[in-house]
Amino acid sequence: MGFFDHLQKGGSFSLQAQRPQIRKVVQARPVAPSRSSSQATDKAPSRVSSVNGRKTREPESRSVSRDPDQRPSRQRLNTPSRNRKRQTPELRLSSDDDASDSDTSFEVRKRARTGDSADPDPERRVRSLKAFSEEGSKPFSMVHAADIVSLQKAGRFKRAFGETDKSTEILLQYPSASQKERFCFVRFNLLVPRDNDDFKPIDDIFQVIETVSQHYVSEDEADEFNDESTGIKRRLRRALAHSSETEFRETVADYNRAIDKLRRSGSIAKKLDATHRLSLPHVERILTQIYSRTVSPRVESLRQYENGTDNVYGELLPRFISNIFKETGLKSGQVFVDMGSGVGNVVLQAALEIGCESWGCEMMQNACDLAQLQQAEFRARCRLWGIAPGKTHLVRGDFLKEDSMIEVLKRADVILINNQAFTPQLNNELINHFLDMKEGCQIVSLKSFVPAGHKITSRNLNSPVNLLKVKQKNYWSNSVSWTDVGGTYFIATKDSSRLKAFVEGM
Repeated sequence: MGFFDHLQKGGSFSLQAQRPQIRKVVQARPVAPSRSSSQATDKAPSRVSSVNGRKTREPESRSVSRDPDQRPSRQRLNTPSRNRKRQTPELRLSSDDDASDSDTSFEVRKRARTGDSADPDPERRVRSLKAFSEEGSKPFSMVHAADIVSLQKAGRFKRAFGETDKSTEILLQYPSASQKERFCFVRFNLLVPRDNDDFKPIDDIFQVIETVSQHYVSEDEADEFNDESTGIKRRLRRALAHSSETEFRETVADYNRAIDKLRRSGSIAKKLDATHRLSLPHVERILTQIYSRTVSPRVESLRQYENGTDNVYGELLPRFISNIFKETGLKSGQVFVDMGSGVGNVVLQAALEIGCESWGCEMMQNACDLAQLQQAEFRARCRLWGIAPGKTHLVRGDFLKEDSMIEVLKRADVILINNQAFTPQLNNELINHFLDMKEGCQIVSLKSFVPAGHKITSRNLNSPVNLLKVKQKNYWSNSVSWTDVGGTYFIATKDSSRLKAFVEGM
């Protein structure tokens, strides 16, 4: 199980064209960390899975299932002792309670709350000029939704609308000038998975249109998408309720024409140029698409792990990572480093959400191979969505030995070290590298590098931890992959002023 793989049962809608039913999943309120929750995180390594430590999972959106009374079962990520099917990545796109639509099979969520994302950065340029240029319209390599069936197994899918004589593809336009995505499957039939855990092509179409209507269309032009009688989203829901592939195809074609018209008029570019921050739901939608097309079909390769070593895989979830960005004040002109970056999820999130230069280093080869696939798809997806991300660098090897990592740590502004499962020896080795980090650099970790109650004395004068000023912070439920309860994390800032004051006072 990896990054987004276990959340679909906790959320996202899925098609039931013959008998549409609505099940509303309400997110539980955050649970404040307690003494028991902190203890739970300390036991994490025995329940987590392989790769040089880092953790991530995805939030849930809404779901329609065959059994409306069936409740989602939350599963821990990468638990080797369980022989479970892999789940398709789906993110909880908003913590808001959504208004349900009682006569349709697709629910429209409210406009995403912006307070969950990083603060606006006036220096951030969100729009990719290339993606909106003539050059951006040239074909490029990407994993189309149609390709996922062949990456997985076609036998795990079935026709969405039954038998059909249609012989044309469904192509979906994104808000940039880039190529359309192919949603064409076996004999040109749209498919739905037989197992609820697998990739849902029609869900993906809905989510793209929903995200575009929320983040790329101005309020003055939104009625064409959002009108509850004639809007594109209402028409798509009606097509599913009627189990009509013809209606569905015609509505997608009308959506494509509407988006192309808005792009040609310059309306979408204007909207993006006035944006200086990507909301978390927007970020999650793009990351989910990337993961489902690269890691999810191959996620079984992450099940190899070495319990009791530093090569243990757990993930920090996107909402938690976004909060870390806020707490540290990370900006687009700065440098972010993830030491033990796994399949690259946090590295990509930083480059996309913040627009900063983003580095990661991982030593487990299976994870590195998947990270490379994600990075390639990340570039393609950013072009589709018209976003200019920060530069990403994914390094293979030991982050304590790789020259490129040693050099970038000297200029890093925020460093993430998921040391929850690191051995004491590795944590001690990391401390020595703090000497070379620049003043003001912030180090985010799950375990503190500074012992509780530590004071500078003449006997420990040469200890690197004397250079760190530490704040303890709380994280809440649904923040890490190995437990649903909250806990604590630490932000250590390199600040040599206290040590200098002590030496001068001796």
